[in-house]
Amino acid sequence: MKMSPSQPSTPPDAKPSKKLPAGAAIARKVRSPRKSADAPEHGRQSLTPEAWIDAATDVLVDRGIDHVRVDVLATQLGVTRGSFYWHFRDREDLLRRVLEAWRNRATVRLTRRLSLASQDARAQLRDVISLPHRGRSAARAARIELAIRAWARRDQMARAAVDEADQQRIAYHGQIFESLGFEPDEAALRAFVMYSYEVAESLLHQQGQTQDRQRRQAFLEALMTTPLQSSQSG
Repeated sequence: MKMSPSQPSTPPDAKPSKKLPAGAAIARKVRSPRKSADAPEHGRQSLTPEAWIDAATDVLVDRGIDHVRVDVLATQLGVTRGSFYWHFRDREDLLRRVLEAWRNRATVRLTRRLSLASQDARAQLRDVISLPHRGRSAARAARIELAIRAWARRDQMARAAVDEADQQRIAYHGQIFESLGFEPDEAALRAFVMYSYEVAESLLHQQGQTQDRQRRQAFLEALMTTPLQSSQSG
């Protein structure tokens, strides 16, 4: 039987569709999909592990190792604690990577840069002697070094990192003295004395005026490159 024009075109049992309020259809189309529970927050995406490491280093220098905590760093960075665990397993993981970053910056990359800057051993020695006096960067490096050494007095992981850095730096100094013509045994002794000066000078770099610091550098260079009388007679 043909339907009359007045009959509806939908089946008798179909439910009438609800009329959406004005603008709701457009809103439904542009609504962003719901984030899954595992999706990273904006803070997690914008903060890199290096940002956490730098913040931890700043707190270590200014307040000590006991204050390097997840809640303190999250507050300082303006993010939630959950952002931390996006990059690190726990606090111990962060502390380990703080030490790794310090080792790479203050030992591995530094010695590589110094060795590549000049092939002349005397020039390399002058560069090493001048390290504690290189402005703000040297002062900042000294503060970090002091904070890590203080931490190492009470923590085995930090102690191992400091010992490794000391050994690598002294070994690099020894290579310089061997290149200057000293025998390995004497080169190792001179390297230790040279390194001890650097550590001390980094703590005492504000002693005296610029002229005084320059005199100390010149004296140390002469002292470290002059053979001992016993070496000359032998």
